[in-house]
Amino acid sequence: MVMENPNYFSKYGKDFQEKIFQALLKDHNWSAQMIEIMQYDYFELKYLQFLCDRFFSFYTEYRNFPTLQLLVSMIKDELTTGDDIILREQVIEYLTRMKSSPNLGDLKFVKAKTLDFCKKQALQQALEESVKAIKQENYESVLNIMKSAVSKGSSSTIGHNFFEDHEARFQLVDRATCATGIKHLDQKDVLNGGLGRGEIGVVVANTGVGKSHYLVSMGAEAIRRGKNVVHYTFELTETAVGIRYDSNLCNIPSNDVIENKQIVLKTYEENDFGTLIIKQYPTGAASIITIRNHLEKLEMKDIKPHLLVIDYADIMRSTRTYDSLRHELKLVYEEIRNLAMELNIPVWTASQANRDSAKSEIVGLENMSEAYGKAMVADVVVSLSRKPMEKATGAGRLFVAKNRAGRDGLMFPIRIDCAMSKIEVLDDVSEMSIVDAIERDNAGTKNMLKSKWKEITGNK
Repeated sequence: MVMENPNYFSKYGKDFQEKIFQALLKDHNWSAQMIEIMQYDYFELKYLQFLCDRFFSFYTEYRNFPTLQLLVSMIKDELTTGDDIILREQVIEYLTRMKSSPNLGDLKFVKAKTLDFCKKQALQQALEESVKAIKQENYESVLNIMKSAVSKGSSSTIGHNFFEDHEARFQLVDRATCATGIKHLDQKDVLNGGLGRGEIGVVVANTGVGKSHYLVSMGAEAIRRGKNVVHYTFELTETAVGIRYDSNLCNIPSNDVIENKQIVLKTYEENDFGTLIIKQYPTGAASIITIRNHLEKLEMKDIKPHLLVIDYADIMRSTRTYDSLRHELKLVYEEIRNLAMELNIPVWTASQANRDSAKSEIVGLENMSEAYGKAMVADVVVSLSRKPMEKATGAGRLFVAKNRAGRDGLMFPIRIDCAMSKIEVLDDVSEMSIVDAIERDNAGTKNMLKSKWKEITGNK
């Protein structure tokens, strides 16, 4: 029987220890905080000792934490003979089990408990060193020893030392993007694969142009690629949004989905799609706290989203009330951004464009209704524009107004298929310049004025 040692993680049991390393893998900000105060031999289990040692050693050398896939590769290369093979099997079995059944519901508690334990250990070790220093009459060092112990674990590293930590910049890091499915956006020099982890993307458009259809298309593309999507709707019902997903995923017009139930079900049986959860809240009733509470319930059911779709942020409730609507909306977007970074997943949402943009060729950042500050928070802002006479044909324009991942200021002629919630860039054309779009807009305005003048004067 193994005796529990109060100075090591063995006092918490096997499940808790496995959760600790899972937290290290999931939250690299916390890992950077723990590297100063956690020792690999705090673990009772040999395979966790080994993983923790390699995990922190990799960071010490490259100033970057290894991914789970890279850890597996390192283990296979290193553990090849004798007793190492048994350890390798234990490590791989644990990592495989953690990946296939990631129960994340209590990681917050585990991180808090572990941080508290390690801080106390650091203070205890500092006290022991201080006693030795006092016995050696090295009194001046006692203050430095205690200061160092108190500061450990309080914050992460000092930052990226540009010349010393150069290896971190040359490591290939998996950005784990959610592709948009629009190849002109996903290309390397634009979004470089799609919206990345911790990023917030915003689609801006006027009422009736296609914001909700765009958001469904983003969610559907992620589902096609096997990712889990949570879609929050504040205007449409859950079933109405579900039919739009049926339509997009099965290539059936939304009005025909009900009559084609068997085709829809067969499509889902034949494809390895991800999970989709659609949750409706009344307009203006949901805040970021509401969404957090819902996501925690999903975690308890082992459902971890890879993408959040919020339709849409402008009609959410902020956690604080302001006299000015623009300040309140800015806070809503900041809270969504914080959630995206905390969960380390991308979030797509939408913003209403102002009335001045209704007849414009371009909907830019200045057309985001009520709060230009919303654009400051977003990582990616794309806009959809189409004039009333274009709605019948589905013609329109997609403009990349802001993009932290690559190029912006790009405009593409598109077709918006509202029957199946699909957005596609016309294949026979390339990107349009803003100048071309403005000239086209000005030409249209001149033609309209000429027409009105002819009506008034009777001149041909």
